[in-house]
Amino acid sequence: MKTILSLVVVSLLAQTSIAQTLVVAYVPNWIDLKSYAREIDYDRLTHINIAFENPKSPLGEMSYRRDNDVLIAAAHKKGVKVLVSIGGGAASGNEPLKERYFDLISDEKRADFCRLLVEYVEEHDLDGIDVDLEGPAINQDYGKFIAELAGQLKPRGKFLTAALSQGFGGKSVPDECWRNFDFINVMAYDNAGPWAPDSPGQHSSLAAAKRQIEYWRAKRNVPAEKLVLGVPFYGRGFGKDFSNTAETYERIVAKHPGAEKQDQVGETIWYNGIPTIQAKTQYVLDEGLRGVMIWSLNQDAKGEKSLLKAIDDTIQADRN
Repeated sequence: MKTILSLVVVSLLAQTSIAQTLVVAYVPNWIDLKSYAREIDYDRLTHINIAFENPKSPLGEMSYRRDNDVLIAAAHKKGVKVLVSIGGGAASGNEPLKERYFDLISDEKRADFCRLLVEYVEEHDLDGIDVDLEGPAINQDYGKFIAELAGQLKPRGKFLTAALSQGFGGKSVPDECWRNFDFINVMAYDNAGPWAPDSPGQHSSLAAAKRQIEYWRAKRNVPAEKLVLGVPFYGRGFGKDFSNTAETYERIVAKHPGAEKQDQVGETIWYNGIPTIQAKTQYVLDEGLRGVMIWSLNQDAKGEKSLLKAIDDTIQADRN
């Protein structure tokens, strides 16, 4: 009887875990993490991805910023999981780093590199690894790398996730990877930007987000419960007034009264305001997706204008 009851409890716990809507936030580690760790509203999050750490030598030794420790400890105190995200824009835009990854995930070195990654996770009390290799940083060895990493990481009870975009390398990822990822952070943003200065416009519409999710579900056969929809906490600016074409949501609403209720300021800045973030979150709930991902949390506004609050309020309203 005790065995049966134990199995029932385990089953119910598993169902509860599966039903939970994830809120995954990327936090860049080039900011002052010691200070920022005190500002985070951990009660509205389930996971934090520290972005980014990468191999600092040809042997595969990983970089590590000591301020990460502060964030990891603060998050764990609140029951929030913390993963390290490897790769990022540096791996796809920096040729030496990209080639280093290609060498480390080759047949000859893959197992040893994965062993180093697992040791790294355990040494720094991390809960797993988020693989954010994008675009040209995804090669023919990607699938074998994911399989090897999962084989070494999962027996230790750690998470393995990925950040992927349909239009920037996602089509090169083999289908057999899906079974090895706990979930996939879908980067449904940057559909417009400085790479196309003559085509200004919304870089992350609800319609575009739906199209990307449908790509992964219908064409790539990724289960809905493994898809986490990425939303931007920043805008894209166009025109002569923008030396930096990315603008944080926090700065946008500080400069433009009422901007939190819109998605566009004038004809120059496009972003996601509260109504669109709420609509995307509701879409996640309606479609049974795994959750919402944020890039990046430090770009949010505080108080009633907070996009994180909008996400959490929508999730809580759906539960009631």
